[in-house]
Amino acid sequence: MERRPEPELMDSEAQTAAYAAADFNESNSLFTRLFAESFPDCAGSGAMIDLGCGPGDIALRMARAYPGWRITGLDAGENMLRRARERFRSEGEALDVTFKHGYLPDDSLEEAAWDALISNSLLHHLPDPLVLWHSIRRLARPGAAVLVMDLCRPAGMAEAQALVDHYAADEPPVLRDDFYNSLLAAYTLDEVRDQLEKSGLAALSAGMCSDRHWFVQGRITD
Repeated sequence: MERRPEPELMDSEAQTAAYAAADFNESNSLFTRLFAESFPDCAGSGAMIDLGCGPGDIALRMARAYPGWRITGLDAGENMLRRARERFRSEGEALDVTFKHGYLPDDSLEEAAWDALISNSLLHHLPDPLVLWHSIRRLARPGAAVLVMDLCRPAGMAEAQALVDHYAADEPPVLRDDFYNSLLAAYTLDEVRDQLEKSGLAALSAGMCSDRHWFVQGRITD
């Protein structure tokens, strides 16, 4: 199935309200578990950036798991950031987390300043996927940990609809529609591996981590 791009921003009031209220515990727990398994030596302190942080759940989870780290969540959606800051005020005021508005590429972010770079479900929104990988190269310190996860485009529309019916059966229509459109806009694992090759990040490993997600992990070597 050919990729069908969707808008770069999902930031309407209805979309952000549905997204913030949805139960993403399974996929967000998978993400944090993958980070812990991929980088068991990430104790102590450091600077981490969450690219496309959305309503902030993963940034706050990482702050709890790594209390010595300074974590910045970056998102282009003002409504998403409002939800993230509301969640921070209600759940995590004692944590070292900052939420920042910005688009990739974002020249205001300090180059080679980050010890860990994470991103979940951002890539399929970008018109040019290389923007994410080039940003990671620019922002990462040598040896920085990288974990990126996103949806994997199914073989056809029927498979995409089956995934929506299975995983979002009880969600509101706006979230079901967004999930379906995101599946159609997602990149396949082979496409992601090609992007890594073109970006000079072929040393990072890529694989499937669920029936609907791929992940990329590794350390920046130069």
